Amino acid sequence: MRNFLITVNGKQYEVGVEELGATAPKAVPLSAPAATAPKAAPAPASGKGTKVLSPFPGLIKNLLVENGASVKKDQPILVLEAMKMDNDITAPCDGTVTFSVQKGANVESDAVLAFIG
Repeated sequence: MRNFLITVNGKQYEVGVEELGATAPKAVPLSAPAATAPKAAPAPASGKGTKVLSPFPGLIKNLLVENGASVKKDQPILVLEAMKMDNDITAPCDGTVTFSVQKGANVESDAVLAFIG
């Protein structure tokens, strides 16, 4: 019997496969699907203006300006923590910021953090 961990649609299953000579291996589930931690709901990708994307996965540690505030190009708008380091995310252009995330949210790479319009 050989044991494998298999992931299907984000759920992990532990599976034992028994070798039966020349016949095809038979998959035998050894346990129920492993519980996975809930993920933050993806931010809506619709909005007006220039998208501000997350350069890497991390935690939104702080929003540095209010939603609807006017910002200038290269002005820090939020702090993204990754690997115990705080990273300022800046506005790519002048405009009004509309956040797609909130403080405390976990985001993935290329997630829409805000729109500048």
